[in-house]
Amino acid sequence: MDRTIDQSSINKRRNGRILTWVIAIIAVLAAIYFGMRLLRPTADEDNLRFATVERGEVLNTITATATVLPAFEEQLNAPVSTTIDEVLLTAGREVKAGELIMKLDRDYVGLQLDGRRDQLALKENNIGLLNLEYERDLKDFGYDAEIKKLELAAAEARLADARRLLKIGGATAEEVEAAELAVKITKLESDKLDNALAYSQNSLAGRKRQLQLEVGMEEKEVQQLSRKMRETEVRAPRPGVVTWVNENIGQQVTEGAPLARIANLGRYKIEATCSDRFAEQINVGLPVEMRINGAKLPGKISSILPEVTDNALRFRVELDNPSNDNLRPNLRAELYVITNRREDVLRVKNGPAFRGGKMQSVFAIRGEEAVRLEVATGIRNGDFVEILGGLEAGDRIIISDTEELERVSSFKLTE
Repeated sequence: MDRTIDQSSINKRRNGRILTWVIAIIAVLAAIYFGMRLLRPTADEDNLRFATVERGEVLNTITATATVLPAFEEQLNAPVSTTIDEVLLTAGREVKAGELIMKLDRDYVGLQLDGRRDQLALKENNIGLLNLEYERDLKDFGYDAEIKKLELAAAEARLADARRLLKIGGATAEEVEAAELAVKITKLESDKLDNALAYSQNSLAGRKRQLQLEVGMEEKEVQQLSRKMRETEVRAPRPGVVTWVNENIGQQVTEGAPLARIANLGRYKIEATCSDRFAEQINVGLPVEMRINGAKLPGKISSILPEVTDNALRFRVELDNPSNDNLRPNLRAELYVITNRREDVLRVKNGPAFRGGKMQSVFAIRGEEAVRLEVATGIRNGDFVEILGGLEAGDRIIISDTEELERVSSFKLTE
């Protein structure tokens, strides 16, 4: 016979089933939650780079490559075609004015100098001989002129006698005419001698002047060869540092070939190059910042070279401190041309996370998580990026490359 179950038992059983289902559902939800937590993307903090948003200055810059050059550098060239005989100083050595750097073979120059001295002596001897000839010819012409003047006086005396005799009948008219003709001939011969004497004086003076010019030319050649002979001992023209020297002993060098360079390393100048696509933005007077060994050296553009070579624009920079201890000849360094400057703005250190767009997706740190945010950016340089919106001062973000997490909206940071 069936027994009626009381209501309390029914309620207990029903509550028990409900409790069992609730516990089961909670267990399933807990499993799902903890499973999601276990499957959630994570990243090791040690493999990431972080930066904190702050307020400060941001510069808009153009990157260029700078080469450090001595403000003054003098090149010493070979005075003649010869060979290098001895090298006494090498690159990097400090020199005083007049200090010997190298010696060149001087035998060939010595032979040339001896030949020119012989030519000079010969020209001077020719001048001496010409002076003797000049004096002799002048005396001969002078004697001939005096003799002809005496002959003219004698002819004139005979003409006068013939005219007196003609008056008293002691001479004929033909004799008078003959005497007159003799006077005329003698006078013409006297004038001819005077003209020859004047021509000889001028001609001999011209020849003497020519020889004197040739002597002067030979003297200059001797002086030049003497100077070249002295220059076979290559000496420093002023104090400085030897930046380069041809150390190939025995090498044949042509006249004018470079032998050494002396620089004043107390001051430097900068020559820089950048892409020609920035040509419209590069102007004289723009501030620049050169970085060497962690030091920032300010300056400004002093001049822009007119020609573009291999798509590169060249310009010169004047540093505020051209004697900085970090500067070295031919040193290459990064140089930033400052085209825009903004002060007291939100900024954060630049990194691979910033890829150049105005709107930038970055991960901001929120507790133990990194959450993706859309950030508006402004001007930037190699150091900082201007933040226009999306972040506040004090926010900490990831600036390393997060390309692997491109499809993730957030992830957990692990130590």
